[in-house]
Amino acid sequence: MANLELYELEGCPYCEKVIRKLDELELEYDSHMVPRSHDERTEVEEVSGQTGVPVLIDEEHGIEGMPESDDIVEYLEETYGSGAA
Repeated sequence: MANLELYELEGCPYCEKVIRKLDELELEYDSHMVPRSHDERTEVEEVSGQTGVPVLIDEEHGIEGMPESDDIVEYLEETYGSGAA
């Protein structure tokens, strides 16, 4: 079972892209909803160094705060999908 966490914002199309990939790969994850205001996103800034979402954490594989939806989707496919060894 994956030990994944996703920082996301409701209605965010980039977050939805990542969620679709997580669902497609049938991966369980903990969701952390962030505030709309970037100024209030201290928690996500602490883990990733920036305030944008989505941000993925995968402690099992040493990922401590991966930003950018395209990078996250690619990572998930390579690590848990058909690209996995």
